[in-house]
Amino acid sequence: MAIKPTIPKGTRDFSSEEIFKRNYIKNILVSSFEIFGYEPVETPSFEKTETLMGQYGDEGDRLIFKIINSGEKVKKADLNSFEKEDYEKFSRSISEKALRYDLTVPFARYVSQNQNKITFPFKRYQIQPVWRADRPQHGRFQEFFQCDADIIGNRSLWQEIEMILLYDEVFSRLNLKGVKIRINHRKILSNICSLLEISDRFNEFTAVFDKIDKIGIDGAIKEFEIKKFPQKAINKINSLFKFSGTTIEKLKFIEKIFKDYKSDKSGLDEISFVLKYLDKTQLIASTVDFDFSLARGLNYYTGMIIEVSPPPAIKIGSIGGGGRYDNLTSKFGLKNISGIGISFGFERIYHVIESLKLFPEKIKKNTEVLFLNFGNDIINNIHNEINKLRKNNISCELYPSNDKLKKQLSYANKKAIKYVVIIGPEEFKEKKCIIKNMISGEQLSFPLKELYLKLKEMLKV
Repeated sequence: MAIKPTIPKGTRDFSSEEIFKRNYIKNILVSSFEIFGYEPVETPSFEKTETLMGQYGDEGDRLIFKIINSGEKVKKADLNSFEKEDYEKFSRSISEKALRYDLTVPFARYVSQNQNKITFPFKRYQIQPVWRADRPQHGRFQEFFQCDADIIGNRSLWQEIEMILLYDEVFSRLNLKGVKIRINHRKILSNICSLLEISDRFNEFTAVFDKIDKIGIDGAIKEFEIKKFPQKAINKINSLFKFSGTTIEKLKFIEKIFKDYKSDKSGLDEISFVLKYLDKTQLIASTVDFDFSLARGLNYYTGMIIEVSPPPAIKIGSIGGGGRYDNLTSKFGLKNISGIGISFGFERIYHVIESLKLFPEKIKKNTEVLFLNFGNDIINNIHNEINKLRKNNISCELYPSNDKLKKQLSYANKKAIKYVVIIGPEEFKEKKCIIKNMISGEQLSFPLKELYLKLKEMLKV
């Protein structure tokens, strides 16, 4: 019985046209990264489970795709923990490897492992697929590309500014205008938790606020109630995070609260430094907004955090995000190393560009010339002409079999090949060729030895 051809939910096939479009985005990302001085790095598709676990918070850890042990290693399964319904412990006993959840933690492992070969501060970019056992939905997949840029080994705030400028560079090159870059600082959130007297629940607090784009402040309040946060704290959260105003007004609002409570101002000072510089800088595609409700639920962030929203016309989640992390490499034995990184949401950026019709019209490189097939005797003698065109950067192909002329011309039409080279028995005998323009129908006949020069002229190579 034949198997019905399907693919797992949360994954996709890509057509040639889609790959041309994806490569268009990827090429702009790579050229932008390299202009800013970043170097490429790649890491394996899967890591040791212990490398990944505990870095993303409880929700993130649950979304890690674990690879089940095989062969003799299956014997390590802790059946006792399974019987006791301690499924987390059982899961660890049957899985030593997992598909990478993001690119940042593997990068931290890479830096720690290769610290003696790296020149710090190290600027790297990485474009590779990642996997998350999330519920597939519009714009969200279980297998997708991440595109990261990180600087590790330095604590300068100019790097925070560089990240925002890099975002603007990429989006301006993609002609994607109206992008909003929101920034906040984990220390500001930590101080707010202290003011609310819920410091011991900081990770829960940020995990809820990380979903605020989807559920809104009212939805966040409901979650806090479900999680049985103190009502006094919930009331303060409701009034605090419903404050709206310009970036300057929000800065002054938070500054006054921190002053009244004599809180640590270092996070606010860092945000002010970044905004002060950006206020003097002409961003092309983006605006920057201080949003003290921005949380980003990943546990490894310690400083400024960033999230990027698409133009208002497109209703989809964030298309980028990142932040400062000061202690990520310490898990792997490399201490006192600060890093900052951002990620571009490749799949969502593709969706936005497609929705706004921003892909160039001629993004797909079609075959430019098709040689019709009139039998092996002729092809054996003219194949050098095909090779000559290819070596001179003219895209051409040979129709593979001596089929009826109508079928070969139909193939050229379906593939939108503009020029067809006809060298039939009579043309071959007279050492001539015909070039047919498949759009206008015009045909030109000339000596075979002039084929390359004529096509070079027509194609403006």
